[in-house]
Amino acid sequence: MKKLLDTPYLKWLTLFLSTGTLLCCALPILLVSLGFGSVVASLFFHSQTLSFLAEHKTWTLIISFIFLTVLAWIIYRPNQSCPTDKEAAKNCTNAKRYNKIIFLFSCFIWFVGFFASTLLLPLKNLLGA
Repeated sequence: MKKLLDTPYLKWLTLFLSTGTLLCCALPILLVSLGFGSVVASLFFHSQTLSFLAEHKTWTLIISFIFLTVLAWIIYRPNQSCPTDKEAAKNCTNAKRYNKIIFLFSCFIWFVGFFASTLLLPLKNLLGA
């Protein structure tokens, strides 16, 4: 189990899953706000993946949040130690630093998607803009 939790693939998978929230929710709103509504319509017409993510944005947000929560536990769990060998310890420290950067970037993408799809869009519809 410990070996599975230390694989770098899980960390990259979370980054790509949180990018799904950016694609379904935040990017279309940004493009439409900048006046590129026809680009968004064309992207959704030609890409079934974007349409699927947008139609199921609640599930996209929930699944990516679960993955981010698991990743937070993996990165910040106690009793993680680096080897005593100097070269291995240096590589371990660098890997931990990069994992935290990727995690924070993934969280930022998720929050942008969450804000855009659950707070900004309903507020815009409420104000009638």
